[in-house]
Amino acid sequence: MHNSHTGMLHYSAPPIVGGVEGVIQAHARAFTAAGYPVTVLAGRGDQSALPAGAGLLTVPQIDSQHPQIMALSARLMAGHLPTDFEQAVGDLAAALAPLLAPLDALLVHNVFSKQFNLPLTAALHRLLDQGVIRRCVAWCHDLAWTSPRSRAEMHPGYPWNLLRTRRPDVTYVVVSEERQADLAGLFGCPPDEIAVVYNGVDPAELLALSPEGQALIERLDLWQADLILLMPVRVTQAKNIEFALEVMAALKAHIDRPRLVLTGPPDPHDQASMAYFHSLQARRQSLGVEAEMRFVFESGPDPDQPYRIGAHVVGDLFRVADVMFMPSHREGFAMPVLEAGLAGIPVGATAVPAAQESAAPDAILFDLDDGPEQVAGRILRWAESDPVHR
Repeated sequence: MHNSHTGMLHYSAPPIVGGVEGVIQAHARAFTAAGYPVTVLAGRGDQSALPAGAGLLTVPQIDSQHPQIMALSARLMAGHLPTDFEQAVGDLAAALAPLLAPLDALLVHNVFSKQFNLPLTAALHRLLDQGVIRRCVAWCHDLAWTSPRSRAEMHPGYPWNLLRTRRPDVTYVVVSEERQADLAGLFGCPPDEIAVVYNGVDPAELLALSPEGQALIERLDLWQADLILLMPVRVTQAKNIEFALEVMAALKAHIDRPRLVLTGPPDPHDQASMAYFHSLQARRQSLGVEAEMRFVFESGPDPDQPYRIGAHVVGDLFRVADVMFMPSHREGFAMPVLEAGLAGIPVGATAVPAAQESAAPDAILFDLDDGPEQVAGRILRWAESDPVHR
């Protein structure tokens, strides 16, 4: 556990649903996973909705929807500075000072750039002036002064000008180059003095991956792959796996990080099946694609033990793959074609009757006598032309 203690402040916290609340939850998860203590400060929220290890402190007046704050905001929106504004600023500063003083750094989401709680904005400026906040990052998702909707609620002078005042003791972060240009224009500073940190997506969460599937995907290094071919088949000669290895070697010559994953095992009770598997391992080595082509059978948590996966983990692999690849000599039904369709990924397959029957003309079909360079070229042309893949 690191000693550095970080606070994250916003009007509300999870389980309140919102884009900023979602980012705070992701930040809290990332910080706690890295061993940094985190405390979220908000007007409302629930400790149970935050990652384990993240604390929550609530001050009701931080909430933009607090009755007192809403009454003040209504006057401010109309261009009037309420007589009790400074009292609200002082009350918030007094409530926040003992909570912020122990923190090594404070990430403030939107409060320095949006008008939803101007007493809170002014209170944070006051606490910065007093040195209570030691290191401050203003995470600016939205800007009141440049928003077509919010601009009408901005007026000359204090406290509205706080939302376009650059402080030398604050590090400013925005979520896009557009926001960077807008904020630099407000501040009159070079854009590169404002950091751009894009929002991200947690693929394992979005794709609802099982823990076992997520662990396998990480072992196979698939998150970093540029093109993933999936062969959801067993190790049998009918599946023409040696050709798949040659296609992978051809792809490797053109793109940096291709991956080929074969999900099924050989038959450990069949000497011929195991001999074929070992010949494929040798062929993989001679082609120089050991990192690019992975048998799930040999990719378990224990490298000395054969590894088999259930249908749910095969489904996880379908959700992260780019192409279902089936260069079979023969197929009776071609179930993987239906699975690929349901998973929403294209099919690359030899033009065996079963594949033609279920997928033509929508698959990338090739002949058994096509060379690996030809097949790799067709896959690459698809990758370059498909906007979803790009």
